[in-house]
Amino acid sequence: MQSEYKVSTPWTLDAVLAVYDLPFTDLLLRAQTLHRQYFEPNQVQFSTLLSIKTGACPEDCKYCPQSAHYHTGLKAEKLMPLEQVKTAAAQAKANGATRFCMGAAWRAPKDADVAHVAAMVREVKALGMESCVTLGLLNAEQAQTLADAGLDYYNHNVDTSPEFYGEIISTRTFQDRLDTLGNVREAGLKVCSGGIVGMGETRRDRAEMLRQLANLDPPPESVPINELVAVPGTPLAKAHKVDPFEFVRTIAVARILMPAAHVRLSAGRTQMSDEMHALCFMAGANSIFFGDKLLTTANPRDAHDRELLARLGIAAEPGPQTVVAEMCHDHGEMMEAPTESQAQA
Repeated sequence: MQSEYKVSTPWTLDAVLAVYDLPFTDLLLRAQTLHRQYFEPNQVQFSTLLSIKTGACPEDCKYCPQSAHYHTGLKAEKLMPLEQVKTAAAQAKANGATRFCMGAAWRAPKDADVAHVAAMVREVKALGMESCVTLGLLNAEQAQTLADAGLDYYNHNVDTSPEFYGEIISTRTFQDRLDTLGNVREAGLKVCSGGIVGMGETRRDRAEMLRQLANLDPPPESVPINELVAVPGTPLAKAHKVDPFEFVRTIAVARILMPAAHVRLSAGRTQMSDEMHALCFMAGANSIFFGDKLLTTANPRDAHDRELLARLGIAAEPGPQTVVAEMCHDHGEMMEAPTESQAQA
């Protein structure tokens, strides 16, 4: 169902704002119609996120409980042992996740750290799952190391617009983010990049953030849209909650600008009603983090997610191995999915 999409004419900020300003139901109809051209309409991708190195991050991102600049009561932990990651990935697969994401609180990892994470990637791939990591700023050689290990996606969110970025982070620039995304692309990796809604930014900032992503060549294959989780101890602990309809609009605009991407309804779901979830799916969200915890903050319980999706008639998107097996079955007989080396032969 999914097709390749390329930007023929770069989006302008005025054009993106015009999409944002559509009447709400018109916007959702446009987003859902486009969504159906690229994806099965009633499927959602299940991803699981694991913090493999927690806290003590030198960055000063005002939203982040892992920053060493703030006192949030979070206990710092060293890089997780390989066996523990293998166990967590196997459990995630057993629970229905098809993509396993690993996050480490670094500004920029050392080469030795990247080598350890590459070993984790190989174990995840051996389970037949898609893999994604987020480790901070990467140079070209580190990106290539991860690509050689079989990594599928690298996550590096731009967070917000270039204009508002300095209000949220001072320890790295918006261009630093783009440089890492460039290194990731040069290594042949897929990009997972999105942002956060509700940090005090304007609609113009949200539009510019999405415009920046949509105009990348090619655009990200995965776009997480987070609602701010206002963690006590961070500078944004008392941030005003974004209007729910504005959040849904952001999902819809992301879908319209990047129709071939998985748009992930990411952090902040514990503060969303079932009805808001349904509107987000209608607006084109087709990926969620599945599991009781994200990196350090809560996520809806597995049982609640399953119940909600059942009520909405939404099924789990099949994983890459399942799709290959089904394709073989359609050709007359059930065959085992090829190994990675066979597929590349």
